[in-house]
Amino acid sequence: MLRTLARIVLGSLMTAAGTAHLTVLREEFQAQVPDWVPVDDDAVVLGSGVVEIALGSAFVLLPRHQRLVGGLLAAFYVAIFPGNVAQYVEQTDAFGLDTDRARFLRLFFQPVLVAWALWAGRTLTRRKPADRD
Repeated sequence: MLRTLARIVLGSLMTAAGTAHLTVLREEFQAQVPDWVPVDDDAVVLGSGVVEIALGSAFVLLPRHQRLVGGLLAAFYVAIFPGNVAQYVEQTDAFGLDTDRARFLRLFFQPVLVAWALWAGRTLTRRKPADRD
């Protein structure tokens, strides 16, 4: 029951964040794209928003595939982590993170998201022979 709730909450948060990427927080997310990324900032934000909506929706709506989606979400969080590090190193203000301390502390939340996705998706648990994704 708790894992199911955690999966639904995380999936819903991801879907909301992805929607924000495409709409009201688009400029804030653009500010977080590191200078060294060789793709247009807006394209990165739009693409990551679509991925977040897809993964978040799948986590909520496709419980049979929770192991796979949990693993993909964890991988996504790892993939975007360099952007969080760049925000700290480049001292980029976004989302109210306007001090080095705030940007630094945010870095420690990413492993929490990875663990949350893996736990809620039962990604690291042993499968029983009858279990199917």
